[in-house]
Amino acid sequence: MADRGDPRAAARAPGRVSGSRRSLAGVWPAAVAGALAAGVAIAASELVAGLAQGAPSLVAAIGSLVISLQPPGAKDLVVNLFGTNDKLALNVLVVVAAVIVAALAGILAARRRWLGVVAFAAFGLLAGAAALRDPLASQALAVGNAAVAVIAGLVALLGLLGLASTAAARGGTDDPEAAFRSPEWTRRRFLIASAGTLGGVIVAGGVGRSLIDMHHADAVVSSSKIPAPLLAVPPLAVDQALAVPGITPLVIPNGDFYKIDTALLAPRVDPATWKLDVTGMIAHPLTFTYDELLAMPLYEQYVTIACVSNKVGDHLVGNALWTGVRLKDVLESAGVQPGATQIVGRSVDGFTVGFPTAWAMAPEREPMIAVGMNRQPLPTNHGFPARLIVPGLYGYVSATKWLSEIQLTTREAVDGYWVPLGWAKDAPILTQSRIDVPTDGATVRSGVVDIAGVAWAPDRGVTRVEVRIDNGPWQAARISRPISTATWVQWTLAWTTTPGAHNLEVRATDSSGDVQTDQLSDPAPDGARGHHRILVMVA
Repeated sequence: MADRGDPRAAARAPGRVSGSRRSLAGVWPAAVAGALAAGVAIAASELVAGLAQGAPSLVAAIGSLVISLQPPGAKDLVVNLFGTNDKLALNVLVVVAAVIVAALAGILAARRRWLGVVAFAAFGLLAGAAALRDPLASQALAVGNAAVAVIAGLVALLGLLGLASTAAARGGTDDPEAAFRSPEWTRRRFLIASAGTLGGVIVAGGVGRSLIDMHHADAVVSSSKIPAPLLAVPPLAVDQALAVPGITPLVIPNGDFYKIDTALLAPRVDPATWKLDVTGMIAHPLTFTYDELLAMPLYEQYVTIACVSNKVGDHLVGNALWTGVRLKDVLESAGVQPGATQIVGRSVDGFTVGFPTAWAMAPEREPMIAVGMNRQPLPTNHGFPARLIVPGLYGYVSATKWLSEIQLTTREAVDGYWVPLGWAKDAPILTQSRIDVPTDGATVRSGVVDIAGVAWAPDRGVTRVEVRIDNGPWQAARISRPISTATWVQWTLAWTTTPGAHNLEVRATDSSGDVQTDQLSDPAPDGARGHHRILVMVA
């Protein structure tokens, strides 16, 4: 019988403490195995999506499913938190959630292997179902990619769990020599295998994501050319732009133009097979190929468009030179029937907008099917091969990217994508202004300083911009000569500074005489209101 007072006997006896340690020691390898298995599954699916044309990214597919299930108000919250990085944030969230769930599944699978199989099979079913919702994906490849992800994940999970359980078993032996040599080597094998798996995940996932991005890049756009417009707009005059350092350019370059949409990956549309259907309450249904659309008389116009999520003073607004076909010409050829009170734009990925037919047909504005942006084919991120541009309306009710169908219907028959989520069905762009220079919180020199920015009220036009300093009287700023009522203007005011902290505030007046309100409101449901105010220090 072992001596109860012998410390060597106590060390050899399997007590509660050592058993607890072995139990805890078995948890983290199982969690690591599950997390790495999720990484393997995701990396394998991304690689397949990058290599096989038509195979969807499962991460993007699940993200798109999350977007489709979002509750009212979620869009505004996400844009407030992440701005134009909202899609990246959602992709990261999908990956992190998958890794956490898989880590828990690994712990369960360490006790019951079948639980791990069920968990990964459930993940595959969810990912496959989400991928099948993508109208641009091959259904066979969607199912196949989900199967590849499940198999790759299970192989990694079972292999790593096998190493982890071997380490735990050898760690529990009563043989002193085995306890001090075999467990260490087995744990080392597990760590080496885990590190190698992580490295493989990073490489395979990175290669897959790079290939996916290449597929969705502008290679197909760069090979396209748009004909010269029938009537090109004249070059901008000197008085139509202000030379103030730091002010927003009058025309935003394509690469700097804001991008807001529901697509986690911009649809890659082949112009050779793309078509645009005009359907619904019309006398003559029409279909256009890309070449047929380009063969129609093209025209150019500058139009300022804005996202309804744009907060006061923010940058989800921009002005560009758009080239395209007059929407009125297309609708007149189709023969719009009486009672067709709404135009619905549908994207190749299923996104929808809806705006009044009367708005589009009004003589004072020219909505268009745009094929060019700043005299280049539409970039993929901005809707190649064609999109709608409707002056005066927020993009969520008008500016359909990757356009595939224009449907004439009634206002009651269809609600655009965002309307059921709490956003207004009618959404004219509000009169707004912004201070670009100086920036909020900046320190400026003593003397005369330029305060400058932009103001917009498409398609009414801005007639006056005023600046107020420290709640003093409103001072009229100098504004650039407007390109048209559909575009923004630049403005500037020379300010003779005094030392200390100062509050600067701006407001605009549109051509109808409406002065921008100072009552602050959130973007939901029909656009943010209020004056842009900043604080600056004068040294």
